[in-house]
Amino acid sequence: MSGSLDVRKFLWQQEESVSRPGPAVPAQRSGEPSRISAEQVHRARMAVARGALDAEDCRALLEMLGLVPDAEGVPPVRR
Repeated sequence: MSGSLDVRKFLWQQEESVSRPGPAVPAQRSGEPSRISAEQVHRARMAVARGALDAEDCRALLEMLGLVPDAEGVPPVRR
């Protein structure tokens, strides 16, 4: 059980650094390719955390998937 607690603490720290906006009305689609929203990134992080063995495993998986924020607070998957 301590592994899942470590994962939750890690995710909590990640979420504190990036504030998530509330639900928004979808924008009209343009010719621009769709971007990944902050909510999608959050859901992906939670899915990874549920499957992780411990905090280190979670961290490694998030980094591999581009879900860890960089110095500017934007995860690579959203660039």
